[in-house]
Amino acid sequence: MQLKNQNVALLSNGAEIVLATSSDEQHPAEFIIDGKPQTFWMTTGLYPQEFVVRLEKPSRISKIIISSHSIKQLLIEKSSRTEPGEYEFLISKDFKPSEAHLQEEEIIFNGNSELTAFYLRFIIKSGFDHFCSLHSLSIIGEHIGNTD
Repeated sequence: MQLKNQNVALLSNGAEIVLATSSDEQHPAEFIIDGKPQTFWMTTGLYPQEFVVRLEKPSRISKIIISSHSIKQLLIEKSSRTEPGEYEFLISKDFKPSEAHLQEEEIIFNGNSELTAFYLRFIIKSGFDHFCSLHSLSIIGEHIGNTD
């Protein structure tokens, strides 16, 4: 299936979480990319925390949208290899505190046609609380390659 300017990070579009440093039976990491607004992944304390998303196919990425609570600093890295490893730095983002509602962050990669990835690693460097939660992750882009 060829996806163009859609959320290539959804479970239903073939993406998967291949690593998460925190595990909670009631709030597993897969909830980040399940597309359901009522579910979320919760860390189990201490920083840094990280998770890795494997896209169904290598993809050109134009935008990342994150809905979270209590994240203070997030680092995003990418790998275009067929196996995870040798990640390249993409961006470091400082989030603003938000007590009453979710943090909504949008990272736009305008005009960078070379921003391709098969894996994205998200490292939560610090938080505003002992725990943080990630409610949704959208990686807007298009598949450009095969995994065969």
